[in-house]
Amino acid sequence: MSGTQRFGRNMVQFIKFGMVGGSGVVVNLLVLYVAKKLSWAAWKITEHDAFFNLLGSQFHVRWYHVFMTLAFLVANTWNYQLNRMWTFKGTRMGWLRGFFPFLLTGVMAFVVNLVVLTLLMNPKSPMGLPEHIFDDSTGLRTKFYWASVVAIFVSMPVNFFINKVWTFRKQPKTKIVAESNIASV
Repeated sequence: MSGTQRFGRNMVQFIKFGMVGGSGVVVNLLVLYVAKKLSWAAWKITEHDAFFNLLGSQFHVRWYHVFMTLAFLVANTWNYQLNRMWTFKGTRMGWLRGFFPFLLTGVMAFVVNLVVLTLLMNPKSPMGLPEHIFDDSTGLRTKFYWASVVAIFVSMPVNFFINKVWTFRKQPKTKIVAESNIASV
C-alpha cells in the first residue's frame, strides 16, 4: 500500500472514529443529564456537592466526578462496540480481549477529562468557566454540561491515535491463524 493510500485510509478511519466519538458524546451527555436529574430528584444532590473529602484536605471528589465516571463507562462501552463493528471492522479478536485495551486507553483519556473538567468547574481555577455566563440558570447555561463537552473533545485525537496503534492494530496473519486454532481446540 502506498503512502498516499495509507494516509487516505487513516483519514477515513479518523473520520469514522470521530463520528463514533460524536455518538459517544451524545451518549455521555445523556447519561450525565439523567444522573444529574435523578440525583436531584431522589436525594437533592447537585453536581457541585462533595462526594467525599480527599484525605482530610480542603479538596473533595465532587458528584460531577461520579457522574462523569458513570457516563464514561457507558459511553466507552458504546464507542468500543461501534468502533469494533464499523471503524476498525477488519480486527479479529475476541470482544473482551479488545475491550480491555480500549478501556485502558479510555481511562488514560478519562484522567485528562477529569483534570480538564475539574479546572473548568472550579471557580478559583484560572481555567474556570465564568460564573456570570454559566450560572446554571438554564440547561444551556449549565457549567457542568459545557465543561463536560470541552473535556471530552480535548482528548479525542490522542484517544484515536492510541486506539489505532494499540487496541485495533492489525495482527499478523500467523498470529490470527494460531489463535483461531487454539480457540477451536
